[in-house]
Amino acid sequence: METSGESRMSEQIQALIAAAGRAAGERRWQDAEALWRQVRLREPRNAQAAYSLGVHAHQRGDSSAALVLLEEARSLAPNDPMVMLTLGVVHRDRGDHEAEWNAIGVTLAIDPYFLPGLLAKAEFLDARGKRRPAAGVFRDALKVAGPETSWPDVLRRRLDEARVAVDRDVEELAAFLQQALPTPADAAHPLLAGRWEEAVSIAAGRTRAYVPDCNQLYVPRLPAHTFYDNALFPWIAGLEERTDAIRSELTAILAEGPDALEPYIAYKPGEPVNQWQALNHSRNWSSFHLWAHGAPVHANLARCPVTAQALSGLETVRIAGLCPNAMFSVLAPRTHIPPHHGETNARLVAHLPLIVPPDCSIRVGFDRRGWEPGKVLVFDDSIEHEARNDSDALRAVLIFDVWNPLLSEEEREIVRALANALRSYRESST
Repeated sequence: METSGESRMSEQIQALIAAAGRAAGERRWQDAEALWRQVRLREPRNAQAAYSLGVHAHQRGDSSAALVLLEEARSLAPNDPMVMLTLGVVHRDRGDHEAEWNAIGVTLAIDPYFLPGLLAKAEFLDARGKRRPAAGVFRDALKVAGPETSWPDVLRRRLDEARVAVDRDVEELAAFLQQALPTPADAAHPLLAGRWEEAVSIAAGRTRAYVPDCNQLYVPRLPAHTFYDNALFPWIAGLEERTDAIRSELTAILAEGPDALEPYIAYKPGEPVNQWQALNHSRNWSSFHLWAHGAPVHANLARCPVTAQALSGLETVRIAGLCPNAMFSVLAPRTHIPPHHGETNARLVAHLPLIVPPDCSIRVGFDRRGWEPGKVLVFDDSIEHEARNDSDALRAVLIFDVWNPLLSEEEREIVRALANALRSYRESST
């Protein structure tokens, strides 16, 4: 049991420690050191006092005293990685780089995820021209550091330098791997376009692997293609022939003014909007629906007879409560649709570009393409995708759903059955 005298001593020591911390925070180094000496007089085996006095001795240029005090702190707190790392700093400043390297190794043996230790190891390697091993350790440090918003201020500059080193290594590795590629075999099949460029990008750490991430129904073991070969869809040629007539119907709608269309993103109050904050209830991305969640919008179809007839001739995908969807999608100038995923990889999304100014693009996974008026694009929207209109004019496309051609008729029936069951379960109150 602690006596009253011991309790008073403990309170005095804690008060001195707090005062020393305040003095150091105000950069009153001599006052802080004097306070730590008082702590040490009252409690000779106080590891924090030995460590802090060692730091102050190092600041004063007395490296010999610093080593003695820090070694004492190490003996009192053998599992404190900061004590060991500070010993390494003193060895570094004394020019003893072997001892410095050993101290860094012991630091990380105590805690392999100790961020200052990882940075010290990477910086040690980088300073000796070992840029590639250093980049690997810098990469580990950035992973441990987490998002930039959580970086400690005292380490921010060093973490910025770590990011520069990693980015440089990524580009150097990508260039090195690109040179190692033999003549690309991508051209052998349109579905393989970009395969090896993406492999290089992933291996170098420039991008990650993009895989389907469905909001509703995921069909396993379907190959994950971004853009599909138009030869898989025999109806495309006939649709493209109607581009001018379909565009005329859209133009008539646009002539009625912005109220003829509605915001595509329209969350209700209280619903999480996530990445859609900027576009929620905004006409910067507006739509004119012809089909919505599997149901026809009869009034709008009646206004666009050519488009309605063209859509009726497609291999329509029907999934209860989900498909088909078809709409005119209008993107205002200088508008970005942020990265997102679609509902299922059982269906694909097709675009018939109608109005396409310069500087417009769509990215699906690793692959980025521009739209060409009258040339259909078909892609898997369950893979992360985004679109941009960086021009000063509006961009408009006809968007609609089609079956993934890699699914057999029997599998499509299974998709419909699963979708019906999911919908029934979620709509049930029990």
